[in-house]
Amino acid sequence: MGVIVTAALELGRKALRWHGPLMLFAAAMAVLTVVAAVGLAVDDRVIAGAPAWAKPLKFSISFVVYAVTWAWMLTFQRRARRWGWWAGTAIAVAGVVEMIAIVGQVVRGTRSHFNVETSFDNMVFQLMGVTISVLLVGHFVLAAILLAGRYGDRATASAVRLGMVISAVGLGLGGLMLSPTAEQIAAGERDDVVRTTIGAHSVGVPDGGQGILFVNWSTEGGDLRIPHFIGMHALQILPLVAMVLAVAAARSPRLHVAVRVQLVRIAAAGYSGLVALVTWQALRGQPLIRPDGWTLAAFAALVAVVVVATALALRGSPPNPDNSTAGTGIAASETPIKEGIPR
Repeated sequence: MGVIVTAALELGRKALRWHGPLMLFAAAMAVLTVVAAVGLAVDDRVIAGAPAWAKPLKFSISFVVYAVTWAWMLTFQRRARRWGWWAGTAIAVAGVVEMIAIVGQVVRGTRSHFNVETSFDNMVFQLMGVTISVLLVGHFVLAAILLAGRYGDRATASAVRLGMVISAVGLGLGGLMLSPTAEQIAAGERDDVVRTTIGAHSVGVPDGGQGILFVNWSTEGGDLRIPHFIGMHALQILPLVAMVLAVAAARSPRLHVAVRVQLVRIAAAGYSGLVALVTWQALRGQPLIRPDGWTLAAFAALVAVVVVATALALRGSPPNPDNSTAGTGIAASETPIKEGIPR
């Protein structure tokens, strides 16, 4: 326990030298998480079928994780530092504007996403579209820069790089929610109907119905937020897989770096398959918790392929008598990150 506490304190000390704007944004989102949690407890208003403060709470938690992850990854940057600093700063600023819009609409007692009911609501929704576009560009710029970063070992490098790519796909899947539904298109063609909504996260049913506790993913139809969420968080999941394998390697000689690289790639392939599967399921208007036979069969096949590939990777791995040189590759770079804009 003492070793874990010491390691955590050391990581916290290093984190103070990470990308300043991203870490400041993460701190602000941590505070907002507490505020939103209190709001969830004391404010009984319901907006679009969900507790009013549920969306700010979910988004603030997600942004804390997202910002800290990028700040950590930027410690491995070895080129285009100025570009990396500005891209990270753009993500932080875009996130701040996005959360101001979301919280502001909650205070007003109305929806933030897909809301074009009034000219002001439409302006807020359009502004959120701009902030998401900025965030996406920042994500792609950082991914392009960090694909050439230097990492502790090849397993960590694979996890970080593949995580960035899959996460970018997950972010892009959010664009599926912006397309107007058939009902919205039909309403827009009628002179006697005022269109109040453009886009939706539910498929086959209206937004605002019954949902899974907290995340509120639809239990009545498909929900495009699921592949968006799962894909986006590959940025954290795959490096976590690499970290777990690195810790296990200290006890298992078979888990030398070459095997860990294979296992990380298998995990990335399986994760990509999962993103594709839940996207397919959502687009067919099918709730996550009520998969049909085709979805179950596809999931079973995906699990089988991952299990077999993992078994083959481990079976074909001779023990490494000197696993101590493999390294975990997880700790942040020892190179200090200077405050301010890099030259």
